[in-house]
Amino acid sequence: MRFEGKVAVVTGAATGIGRATALAFAREGASVALADVNAEAMNETAREIETSGGSGLAVLSDVSRGEDASRIASDAVEHFGGVDYLVASAGIQTYGTVVDTDEDTWDRTLAVNLKGVYLAAKYCIPEMIKRGGGAIVNVASVQGLQSQPNVAAYAASKGALIAMTRTMALDHAGDGIRVNSLCPGSINTPLLRFAADTYSPDDPSGAIEEWGKLHALGRVGKPEEMADVALFLVSDAASFMTGATVVADGGLTIGL
Repeated sequence: MRFEGKVAVVTGAATGIGRATALAFAREGASVALADVNAEAMNETAREIETSGGSGLAVLSDVSRGEDASRIASDAVEHFGGVDYLVASAGIQTYGTVVDTDEDTWDRTLAVNLKGVYLAAKYCIPEMIKRGGGAIVNVASVQGLQSQPNVAAYAASKGALIAMTRTMALDHAGDGIRVNSLCPGSINTPLLRFAADTYSPDDPSGAIEEWGKLHALGRVGKPEEMADVALFLVSDAASFMTGATVVADGGLTIGL
């Protein structure tokens, strides 16, 4: 119960890494404000938290919209009294080169993956300052460090997110706020399964298995494993870490 009495905001909390992180926070005593555009899945996650004896608040929101991002923070304050942690996990996967990516896809990718993190932090950080500090984890990707063909917008958004994390860490260290980025490898989430369906519609499970073999550990990761890293980064166990880019990729990038 290392987060008892604390309040965590988790964006992208309906599925995948965000969902696993929200559930992990609740298991360890935090009150959790969940934000997502997927109302059905988000409400199911919030119900799971409540059924398990935790405190969860579902906030239907599009993180790329300023008014929605502001409401996430204000609802967390109204219901739980403040904000201590932010895990910005909302993201979308898109494909294309700079030539064949249309403007709408480019704009939407950066709006969710980059602007959405900026907006969530913009409204959560002042609330953290009121509480004497806090911690933020921005969920980026190994594709912000390395890359693959045909992901121009996605890779750009994640690389920019890593850079923004570093300057956030510098800007708010004096406020008692630590900011780190988490770079997962291939994680078995709806985003990965969408990618597998796109890449290999006849055998998506086979595609995921093959992608797993690219990792030194021989498999893709689990959302819960990324949640464990995120909770470590906001915890006192990581009290001397800020501005770091933490790669949790099962050894994917070392083998490239």
